[in-house]
Amino acid sequence: MMGRGKKYDQAVASFDKDATHSWESAIGLIKGFPQKKYDQTVHITMNLGIDGRQADQILRGTVMLPHGTGKDLRVLVVTQGPLAQVAEEAGADIVGGAELVAKIESGWLDFDLVIASPDMMGQVGKLGRVLGPRGLMPNPKTGTVTRDIEKAVSEAKAGRVEYRADSKSGNNAQAPIGKMSFDEKALIENARAFADAILRAKPASAKGQFVRKCIVSAAMGPGVKIDRALLAA
Repeated sequence: MMGRGKKYDQAVASFDKDATHSWESAIGLIKGFPQKKYDQTVHITMNLGIDGRQADQILRGTVMLPHGTGKDLRVLVVTQGPLAQVAEEAGADIVGGAELVAKIESGWLDFDLVIASPDMMGQVGKLGRVLGPRGLMPNPKTGTVTRDIEKAVSEAKAGRVEYRADSKSGNNAQAPIGKMSFDEKALIENARAFADAILRAKPASAKGQFVRKCIVSAAMGPGVKIDRALLAA
């Protein structure tokens, strides 16, 4: 099997992979690893003590990251009438109605996020087989089915991230929290914002240790463990 590369091996050798760290220490380590030639995305992954097969223990929601993700999302809005103009003025990249639904049905997927007004869900519902497996299907729980199109578009552009923790994800809640080019303070504050949101979302029926493991990592780098004492729900 092909190795992960010299820089990955150097990073692994530079720290104790079994040790746990404060946010500051973990982000400092990641920023100090040998760098790739491109600006890697930094991720957070939280393994949760939930039974993701149970509907009342599935976590799904959104988090506003104070410093965004560093990625300019291509936002598509399916709506009609006055809300179409609202979407355009809010900064949506693509706005349309039934014609967009037909285009997506034909296989076009040149966008990162789909927002829909409730009156269009009868048509958007037909796209479940196309959008669902890609995590793009609009859902009221993530604020992507809404009449407040302006807020949804603005937040998406400003750095709102979605998460879902269930049996399919291995009970993991994960999200991008920025780029390696971000300063340490921004990455730390984004990571804490995400972790705090997950802790607040703990299902009442979840028993035992809620956060079993929390790891931060660059896209092509090793994971650094966060001290669970910082993650008490």
